[in-house]
Parts: sequence; structure tokens; C-alpha cells
Amino acid sequence: MSQVLSSNSHFGSSRHCLEVFLEYLAHQPAVLVRVDAFKGSVPREAGAWMAVFEDRIVGTVGGGHLEFDAQAQAQAMLKSGVISGAAQTVRFALGPSLGQCCGGIVHLRFEQVGARDIAALRLTLQPALLPVALFGGGHVGHALVQVLAALPFAVTWIDSRDGVFPQSVPLGVACEHSEPVQSAVPGLASQSRVLIMSFSHAEDLDVLSACLQRQRERADLPYIGLIGSKTKWATFRHRLEARGFTPDELSHVTSPIGVAGISGKEPEVIAISVAAQLLQV
Repeated sequence: MSQVLSSNSHFGSSRHCLEVFLEYLAHQPAVLVRVDAFKGSVPREAGAWMAVFEDRIVGTVGGGHLEFDAQAQAQAMLKSGVISGAAQTVRFALGPSLGQCCGGIVHLRFEQVGARDIAALRLTLQPALLPVALFGGGHVGHALVQVLAALPFAVTWIDSRDGVFPQSVPLGVACEHSEPVQSAVPGLASQSRVLIMSFSHAEDLDVLSACLQRQRERADLPYIGLIGSKTKWATFRHRLEARGFTPDELSHVTSPIGVAGISGKEPEVIAISVAAQLLQV
């Protein structure tokens, strides 16, 4: 078994994991292992899962001895040669017996699944995604969609220019051409996290103004972020005040964007910093 497990791939994005899992499941059975419940300090949350096939693993329930033992039990179920809908739940104490000092208790649910279960599994395992509206197809925008695609976000990528989007984009990213670009704001999904980084300061200002107007009317944009310096934001603040927005309304804007303490200006560095801030929201 150790040789089989040493060649596994776990994959990063939960969406990618699900698609890979279901693709393999169409051709061979697996044991689905899910965190059913937990108490105390544990590696993963309830609902986290991994699929154990004869020759590969997709997903993770937290690593370490917990995962190793769960893989061994799942492999034993597969070798039994019986694929059924029956499930069993096993209690794991994360103490000295497992060599893990978390101290919590995890209940893992083991269920043998096959091709007939694909439709149901797609519904039950589909991760809950938060909407993000990304205005701007520049270098940082390109880097951001790559980072956000691996996180629990559904991204709408918006630009006013033709031909700015790549031919292929990651799973969970939808491209939208909008001219003028701010006309896309009223149609954004409720609870969208908005990132503004167009090629033009004039476009940035128009998008930001439209977002603030929507926030005034609906109060359903929990994060409005504007890329740029403190000087840029000071200039924008003055212009937005002239458009009638109050200091309280303007306090809803985050600018500059990204978590504090990261000074790098490379697009990939900015993307990671901004993604981390969205996760904090």
C-alpha cells in the first residue's frame, strides 16, 4: 500500500479536486472519506473530503497520521471488492496514538461510491463560493484570477477592452466585456467583493462611483477595493465627495488594497496579498 500512496496526487483547488474526482469515478470505484464532525483542535473543518482510489488520492482531510490511517482503511474497503451505498463513521483521537498533538477528535465517514453516484456527489460536494467582481484585465488582474481560482470564490472578470482576456481562464472565472465598464455594476451578484484595477484612472473612478451608488441603494457589496497608492485614494476621495458621497460612505472603500506588511509590487505578490485580504473579509 505504501508504494501506491507514495505516488498520489492531492490537487489544490477544491473545484479542481471535485472535477478530477468525478472524472476518475466514472471509470473506477472509490471510497469517499469526509470529516463528519469534530471536537477541539483538528486539521480540517467538517465537510472536508478525500477520495481514495486503488491507485491515487484526490483531496485531503488534513494530512499526517490521521490521513494515513484513513487512507489505509479506505484501501481495505476497496480491496473487499464490494461497492455499496453503506457508510460507516470512525472516531479518531488526535493524541499520542496517532502521533498528532492537535488534541481534538475527528469523526470520519467512509462511503464506497461509484459512477452511479456522480450526479449526487456533484451536488453535495460542490464548494460554496463567494462572488468576486474583478474590474481590469491588466497584469495584476491576470495574476489575481490564477490565485482566486484556487480559493472559494466565483470570479466575474470585467473589462471594457476587446481582446484583453486570455483564450482560456481557470475554472470558476467568467469573462465579461462591458462598455462603459461601470454599466456592469448594477448586475453584479449580491454580496460581491469588488476589486477595481482598470487600465484607466477615469474608469476606476467611474466604477468606484457606481459601486458606492449601489451600496447606497442596496448595501450588498461587503468589500470595495481600489488598487493604487494613498495619494491616488486621496485624489479619488476628493472627487467622490464632489459627486455627493459622504465620508461615511467613502469609509467603505479599501485603498490601497492588500494585507499590511507586504511591500512587493510584482503582480503575483499583489495578487496573493489581495486574495489574503478577501479571505479576511
